[in-house]
Amino acid sequence: MASGFMNLLSYWFFFISSIIMLTSLFVESGPAMSGWTVYPPLSALPQAVSGSGLGMTLWLVSIVLFIASSLIGSLNYITTILNLRTKGMTMTRMPLTIWAFLITAILGVLSFPVLVAAVLLLTMDRAFGTSFYLSDIVVGGEMLDNVGGSPILYQHLFWFLGHPEVYIVIMPSLGISSEVISTNARKPIFGYKAMIGSLLAIGFLSFIVWAHHMFVTGMDPFLGSVFVFTTLLIAIPSAVKVFNYITTLWRGSIIYTPAMLFSVALVSTFISGGITGLILADSTLDIQVHDTYFVVAHFHVVMGLSAIFGMFAGVYHWFPKMYGRLMNNRLGYAHFWTTIVSGYGVFLPMHFVGIGGTPRRYYDNSVFDTFNPKAGEMIMDLNVIISIFAILGALGQAFFFFNFFYSIFRGPKSPLNPWRSNTLEWTTPSAMPGHGNWPGAIPTVERWPYDYSKPGAEEDFIPQTVPLKEGEVEH
Repeated sequence: MASGFMNLLSYWFFFISSIIMLTSLFVESGPAMSGWTVYPPLSALPQAVSGSGLGMTLWLVSIVLFIASSLIGSLNYITTILNLRTKGMTMTRMPLTIWAFLITAILGVLSFPVLVAAVLLLTMDRAFGTSFYLSDIVVGGEMLDNVGGSPILYQHLFWFLGHPEVYIVIMPSLGISSEVISTNARKPIFGYKAMIGSLLAIGFLSFIVWAHHMFVTGMDPFLGSVFVFTTLLIAIPSAVKVFNYITTLWRGSIIYTPAMLFSVALVSTFISGGITGLILADSTLDIQVHDTYFVVAHFHVVMGLSAIFGMFAGVYHWFPKMYGRLMNNRLGYAHFWTTIVSGYGVFLPMHFVGIGGTPRRYYDNSVFDTFNPKAGEMIMDLNVIISIFAILGALGQAFFFFNFFYSIFRGPKSPLNPWRSNTLEWTTPSAMPGHGNWPGAIPTVERWPYDYSKPGAEEDFIPQTVPLKEGEVEH
């Protein structure tokens, strides 16, 4: 990294933020009770409910420290990638994983400060009597002095961060899956430059779609139509990535490692979650299912499952480089199938729970029997199915944790390049390199990272450090 000190500072800010957040759960007045979005007025008035007091204050302090951690880490990533690439590593020779990390860091630098501004204004409303988010509030039968504010302002600031944050979570997984899919399909990634362009387009468009979270706030219909257009527009670069993944897989010599299975599963959930996203992108349709379990299901398929599948793919793929040993494939397969079956088992029925009208954040849905007994019975039956699959999925993670920790100490020793991959990390002289990775001179990059199954080559992979032959076209 460009700055080891900034890397360390980022970690400790995050660590302290986590401690404060956990502490907020145990204060006497109760933890923050205004939902994960901390909408005012509950979050802006310490006297509103018990959880609006010290617990809410600690929550806000924790978030500010977390944002500081993210900003420091992101700046470090950006500086490292732009300034410290090895000789020959041009931008168009970088693995897509690094491109994804770079764009993720840029999104963080541009979006997180807006949430700091929102939290600062919220703190001033809480502590100094300002009225940025408050107006005409009655607490305990008493009209407060706050006038002129708007809680909708907070929503705009929050969701300006909130939607780029979705891509901050999923973009690293998309980059990881690009690497894993190309390596295990034994084919060059299809449309390398188009993949970079789609990442850049997704990053840009993520800043102009935030108000699709606010279609029911009473916004002007014309303004709503603008955000419908931009939200539907983001489907184009997303589709480019999906089609390029599928084309890379097409007629490839696929090796079904656990990492490959999780990467293919990411493509599956990215498609299925993206399709339901088209419904929520249309303001006319969104109004019908807004704040129902349909939104929960969509979000957790396209962001939750996809991001987690990418994370697991990365762990299985780079585990030999981290620990010098191999994980057990059979346990990896058991982990994959229990995870994907339980994932769809939880969130597919949840769409129907949402279409049935179940709101988010209700802990007891029995009230629906009052309005429509048949709908209430359907919702309760589906919730039983969801619960069964959720328990199955949680138990299935035991395969992963056992495999992970057992393999660190007892797994078979890994060869230097177990996946016959091209990128630089697999060219180190030891399976688990120490500080600096390469003793002596740092290697020079001679080609792009996806020369798999190249016609005329002796093997089906060519590491980036192998010079181009006379007359050889790079890509």
